[in-house]
Amino acid sequence: MTTAESKSQSFAGKVAIVTGASSGIGRATAALLAERGAAVALVARDAQRLEQLAREIEAAGGRALAVPTDVTDEAARARLAARVQAELERVDVLVNAAGIIASGRVDDTSLSAWREMFALNVEAVFHLTQLVTPALVASRGAVVNVSSVCGLRAFPGVLSYCSSKAALDQFTGCAALELAPQGVRVNAVNPGVVVSELHRRSGFDDERYAAFLEHSETTHPLGRVGQPREVAELIAFLASDRAAWITGVTIPVDGGRHLTCAR
Repeated sequence: MTTAESKSQSFAGKVAIVTGASSGIGRATAALLAERGAAVALVARDAQRLEQLAREIEAAGGRALAVPTDVTDEAARARLAARVQAELERVDVLVNAAGIIASGRVDDTSLSAWREMFALNVEAVFHLTQLVTPALVASRGAVVNVSSVCGLRAFPGVLSYCSSKAALDQFTGCAALELAPQGVRVNAVNPGVVVSELHRRSGFDDERYAAFLEHSETTHPLGRVGQPREVAELIAFLASDRAAWITGVTIPVDGGRHLTCAR
């Protein structure tokens, strides 16, 4: 990276909130933004993992604030937004990386499972964005939502997940249009299969997960699955000044999977 490029992707003096920061894409993004100078509010339910990441960031000379939060809790979201602004004094970047996945079809997805999916993947994103919008307007900041290739393409057997990510993509575009006059940019990244704990938390054991990753190598045209840092790099770009004329986009970072019908 050249000196000019490094400066344009610097987050020195800026504050970022990253949900889902305890693992996977959220963790990689929080670490990368801190590496590039941001003070990062680390948000997830797992307090122990957040504290460990905060220690790692601070040991490397960065600044981090662990804020254990269940972002599906409305009151907890309000406390999170208030605490970050009180302790870090501003918000320049919001990365909505927290999310869940689950299997299910039209005929066997329960209403409670549908609601649970949308509570985290859509409602939490909407409300947290709403809560920090005044701070983002003040800083002319940026929001980056972590969506999925499943928001761009339909796949059988993951009905509620695909639907929630499609809703998130539409929210991204609508919010981008509404906040553009105030200088706030809103974009999304749409990963394919990335090595993380997402599928494990949906019930995959080690054997099933290993088989899933092996199969996924055949469904991504580049012949492999992704790594969290690869997605984090795109998120950091979209949140940076280098992307100052980009808003309302949903960008696949998926080894070409969005181009295929492979399952």
